[in-house]
Amino acid sequence: MFIPSQTTLITVIRSNAGLYIIELVINNNIAMGEETSQANGSTTTSLRRKAAEVIATSLETYRSKPFSFWLLLFLSSGAMLTAFPASSLLSRLYYTDGGQSKWILSWAAVAGWPLPALLLLPLYALGKASPTPLSLTLCFWYALLGFLSAADNLMYAWAYAYLPASTASLVAASSLAFSALFGRAIAKNTLNMSSLNAVVVITAGVVIVALDSGSDRPPGVTPRQYALGFVLDVLGSALHGLIFALSELVFARVLGRRSFHVVLEQQAAVSLCAFAFTSAGLAVAEGFPAMRREAARFAHGGEAAYANVMVWTAVTFQLGVLGGTGVLFLASTVLAGVLNAVRVPLTSIAAVIWFHDPMSGFKILALVITVWGFASYMVGHSSVRKTSRS
Repeated sequence: MFIPSQTTLITVIRSNAGLYIIELVINNNIAMGEETSQANGSTTTSLRRKAAEVIATSLETYRSKPFSFWLLLFLSSGAMLTAFPASSLLSRLYYTDGGQSKWILSWAAVAGWPLPALLLLPLYALGKASPTPLSLTLCFWYALLGFLSAADNLMYAWAYAYLPASTASLVAASSLAFSALFGRAIAKNTLNMSSLNAVVVITAGVVIVALDSGSDRPPGVTPRQYALGFVLDVLGSALHGLIFALSELVFARVLGRRSFHVVLEQQAAVSLCAFAFTSAGLAVAEGFPAMRREAARFAHGGEAAYANVMVWTAVTFQLGVLGGTGVLFLASTVLAGVLNAVRVPLTSIAAVIWFHDPMSGFKILALVITVWGFASYMVGHSSVRKTSRS
C-alpha cells in the first residue's frame, strides 16, 4: 500500500486547488460574458424602445395638427432662415458699395409694408377671411410695436455700418437669450435650467467676440465706432426679443389665434406704423435728397444697383419678419428665438464667402459656443414640452 508523503499531499492539494481556481475563473468568465451579453441586449432593447417612443410621440404630435398647420409652420420657418440672412448681407452690401445713411437703410427695411397687405387682398376678396375690427387697444399695440420695430431697425443699421456681417450676426445671437427672458416675463413661457444654461453660454459667446474686437474691424472704422456698433447690436437684439414676446402677447390676448390671416394683418399694420415713424426721422435727417446722391456714386452699377439693393432689402426683411410673426402665431416666442439663433451660422458662413470677412479663432470658438447654446436651448424646451404633456 502506497502512503503519500507530506510533500506529495501538498502538491496534490495545490494541483486540485489550482484546477478548482481555473475552473472557477472559467465559470466566472462565462457568467460575466452572459451578464455582459444580457446587458448589451437590454441596452439595445432600451435604445429601440426609446426610438420607438420618439417616433410615436412625433407621429402623435404630427397627427394632432392639420396638414395646413405644418405647411404654414414650414414656410414661416423657411422664410426666417433664408430671408433674414439675406437681409443682413444686403445691409452690409449697402455700406460696402457706398451707402452711408443709417436712416435710409432703416427706411428701406420697412418700405416693403405693402407686401403683407397685398397677400391679404385675395383672402378678403374670396371671402376666406374678414378684416379684424380696429379697437383703441389694438391700435395702441400696433403703434407701440411699430415704434419698437423702427428703433430696432435703426440700431441694427448702426451695427452693420461698423461691424462685419459675420460679427454682427454672432452678436445678434444674443436675441435668443433675450427672447427666453422676455418670453418668461411677458408671455409666461417656461424656462428651466437647460434654457438658463443656453442664455449663459450664448452670452459667453458674445463676450468672446467682444474680446476679439481688434482683429476684424473694417477699414476706416475707429475703435469707438466699432464699440458703438457692438453695443447697439446687443441693444437691438434685446429689443428684438422684446418685440417677439409682445407680439405673442397680442396674439394671445387681443387678436386671438383665429386663423393665419391675423398674422398678415398684424405684420402689415406694424410695418406701416414703423414706416411712418422711420419716414418722419428720415425727413428730419434730410435723407430723401441724400438717396439720389448715394445712388449716383453707388458701386457696381450706380442707380440700378442702388435700386436693386433697396428693393431686395425691403422684400427680404418683410419676408423674414412675416416668417417670424408666423412662427409666433403657430408656436411661441421659444421657437421664434431658436430659429433666429439658427440663422447665425448661416449668415456668418455666407459673410465669409461673399465679403471675405476675417474668421479668427475667437470667432470660430464663439460660433461653436453659439451652436452649443442653441442645442442646449432645444434640449431644455423639449424637456419642458414632454413634462407639460405628461
